[in-house]
Amino acid sequence: MRYKYDVVIIGVGSAGMIAGEVAAKMGVKAAIVERHRIGGDCLWTGCVPSKALLASAKAAHTIRHADKYGLAPTEIQPDTASVWRRIGAIQQDIANTDDNPDKYAELGVDLLWGDAGFEGEHRIRVGDRVLTAQFALVCTGSRPAAPKLEGLADIGYLTSENVFELERAPRSLIIIGGGPIGVELAQAMSRLGVKTTVLQRAGRILERDEPVLAAILVEKLRNEGVDVQLSAELASAGREGAEKVVRGRVGGEEKEWRAAEVLVAAGRMPNIETLGLESVGIKTGPRGIVVDDKLRTGAAWVYAAGDCAGRYLFTHSAAAEAVTALRNMFFPGSGSAPEMVPWTTFTDPELAHVGMTAGEARKKLGKEKVRVFEWELGHSDRARAEEATEGRMIVITDSKFKIVGAHILAPSAGEMIAQFTLAVNTEMRLTPDFGNLVQVYPTFSTSVAQLAAEATYGQLQKPFLQTLRRINGLFSRS
Repeated sequence: MRYKYDVVIIGVGSAGMIAGEVAAKMGVKAAIVERHRIGGDCLWTGCVPSKALLASAKAAHTIRHADKYGLAPTEIQPDTASVWRRIGAIQQDIANTDDNPDKYAELGVDLLWGDAGFEGEHRIRVGDRVLTAQFALVCTGSRPAAPKLEGLADIGYLTSENVFELERAPRSLIIIGGGPIGVELAQAMSRLGVKTTVLQRAGRILERDEPVLAAILVEKLRNEGVDVQLSAELASAGREGAEKVVRGRVGGEEKEWRAAEVLVAAGRMPNIETLGLESVGIKTGPRGIVVDDKLRTGAAWVYAAGDCAGRYLFTHSAAAEAVTALRNMFFPGSGSAPEMVPWTTFTDPELAHVGMTAGEARKKLGKEKVRVFEWELGHSDRARAEEATEGRMIVITDSKFKIVGAHILAPSAGEMIAQFTLAVNTEMRLTPDFGNLVQVYPTFSTSVAQLAAEATYGQLQKPFLQTLRRINGLFSRS
């Protein structure tokens, strides 16, 4: 059978954009299909606007606490309308340049607008058109999930999808959820003068991260004025006058929280309902489309990448998966989906993660086979110079010092975690491999060298090595 396209890519967000570009460079005939706007969650509702917001909030916080740097502090009242305009300008600049739809035409990729769905083997409907393709790649992303909370739908609520469409920040805010999105927005809003409360069902925030570092971050947020409520069992939501009210219990005590707005950041759900996946035998699960390690679905000609496949819900992993899927389509068996994916929560300080936590390592490898090394950021000269000593680095190894996980709470932790991602992927050892790696001084990465040195010093104190040194000394004197 002859097909109009070698591959049709459904959804042009983080995964779909990269897929379209890579497909063109591979020399295959490709079409990309989008129903809304190019850039997806990352540009319009996720990474870009949230990081722009965090940058403005950090600037306000620094001005307010300038005395830490020997300067006169100023108690500013941020104009959040101006902040929101800045966010929009940044988004538009990216949309007009790097994410401009015209570039796909220049690459020879057809861009089609409309809702897409499967209509049998190798057939995809887009509006009133039916496309035929040898392969299809589903990159439809995800959207915020809403908790089942009585009255919430009636009073209305914000999510990451509409908070950046406001003209300005609300006067006060209740955030339901203590994951990365909720925690980042909580710190940013609080620093911009918004009275902010976080309601987290679990006993800690950022449940997938190293608990010790998450606890340090909670104290940081609380010290900045964020009301973080852990183990909050929510019962209902309602409205009283101009305020929205959330009711529940914490530690058995009934409580209620009031604010101008409620923002839900309690997980995400895949955008897959309208694709007609069942018509081509594609199975789905609670997290999204079921794929194998090559990112292939139950229909051998259909692959899925990014949030809709439910593996890792990050822009960088979506892009990596899209490339892997394309390679496996046209060069079968050329690669498996990445398993060791780092991530960062972009609070101040940032919290970065790769591999196993200490608890996960002990459970998988056995308590006696796990070593945990910690280094306080207070020992970093760079941290002292920048008044940023609230942080810590934790590296987990097996009994032979092979690195199996690393967690960093520090400024620029998202930049620092890359070397540990390489280390875990290539089975590097904390000592001697990292002990022999020279880090630039003075940087926050100098702490990596300091931690590795401590591990090396510990090795040198072993009785066997001390005996070996004494024997060597005897021979050298003879």
